[in-house]
Amino acid sequence: QVQLVESGGGLVQAGGSLRLSCAASGRTFSSYGMGWFRQAPGKEREFVVISWSGGGTFYEDSVKGRFTISRDNAKNTVYLQMNSLKPEDTAVYYCAASQYNGPYNIKQTGYEYWGQGTQVTVSS
Repeated sequence: QVQLVESGGGLVQAGGSLRLSCAASGRTFSSYGMGWFRQAPGKEREFVVISWSGGGTFYEDSVKGRFTISRDNAKNTVYLQMNSLKPEDTAVYYCAASQYNGPYNIKQTGYEYWGQGTQVTVSS
């Protein structure tokens, strides 16, 4: 069982930055694929980015060049640095973990564990 706890959300003006953190329990964090998803009001949860255990990453097009995922396996933590934030980035951001690494990690069904979410609000 893996428990995920996100932090770092908040209110920021457009153009600003935030860094989200996701702390994971468990001894095999380095072998997990770690992803971030987000859900805006009235919309479905959508994929943002994945960090595979082998080191590769994949970003959703709208966040490329603005968001950066990183992970510290010694601290069992994955980060999402968000720069140049836009009002349309407003959402609840969720961290997710998967024992399996592959292309299916761009879908919600590709994860076994989820955090509780952290709110990010970008004002115009």
